[in-house]
Amino acid sequence: MPRLALLLTTLIWGATFPATKAALDQIPPLSFLFLRFFLGALLVGVWFAVVGHRLHRDRAVLTASAITTVFLFLGYVLQTVGLRYTGASNSAFLTALYVIFVPLMLRRFDGRVLLATAIAVAGLWLLVKPSSSMNVGDLLTLGCAVAFAGHIICLERFTRKFDAPSLLAYQMAAMTLLFIPITWWEQAPASAFVPTAVLLIGLGVTGGLATGAFAVQMWAQQIVPAQQVALVFASEPAYAAWLSWYFLGETLDLQGWIGSALILLAVVIGAFEKQTQPPPSAEIVQPA
Repeated sequence: MPRLALLLTTLIWGATFPATKAALDQIPPLSFLFLRFFLGALLVGVWFAVVGHRLHRDRAVLTASAITTVFLFLGYVLQTVGLRYTGASNSAFLTALYVIFVPLMLRRFDGRVLLATAIAVAGLWLLVKPSSSMNVGDLLTLGCAVAFAGHIICLERFTRKFDAPSLLAYQMAAMTLLFIPITWWEQAPASAFVPTAVLLIGLGVTGGLATGAFAVQMWAQQIVPAQQVALVFASEPAYAAWLSWYFLGETLDLQGWIGSALILLAVVIGAFEKQTQPPPSAEIVQPA
């Protein structure tokens, strides 16, 4: 069940690509990210108020949230800045390389996961067709992949020790605050924030649905090992390509279909294997 939930979560992540692409015709990227996380923080706050869930304020939860937010913030910033110097295909491929970095950083070298990772990387290459040359944008995007890998690893560790909704709330709030000065630096015109249908749909998908998907991810990572989560998330470019093909009319050739099929095959092989390691303690740490 958690793995199937992650697959649905990844479908929403994939939907953020065409939604964001359409919205960026109106608003600069960093300003859009600020609005996205601001909406996400508001929705999480409303959930806390309606459900009556207690927000944990002890130092351990705040520290864990801060560490996790650093990786999340670096991932988004490096990816966005990297896109200025490299193509979208290179960005999509290099970002998804967290599927390699997660098991490397955790030193989990299970044979089945390694096979699935190799198949996923081959599928990603066929799907997005990155160029073989490297530039500063590619290096920044590699850093983005490392940051997102760190974020996945942090969620595996911290969601099993601390209150997951509190971690989510602090991350949404911190991301909003961190993007405020960057948005000011971007100096977007007032017309960029006009609530057009395209902008509202984009924010609904990225700030609404994607925030819910993030909450599902944090729940699932209390159960699913990080390297399997990374494999499931490798299907995000495939979902993005399919949705862009369907909604935006973008082309997807035979090589792209084969690549996306390989990615899904890798997910089935590696992410749905039986767990061979006991997960870290799932005990929630309560404040004294």
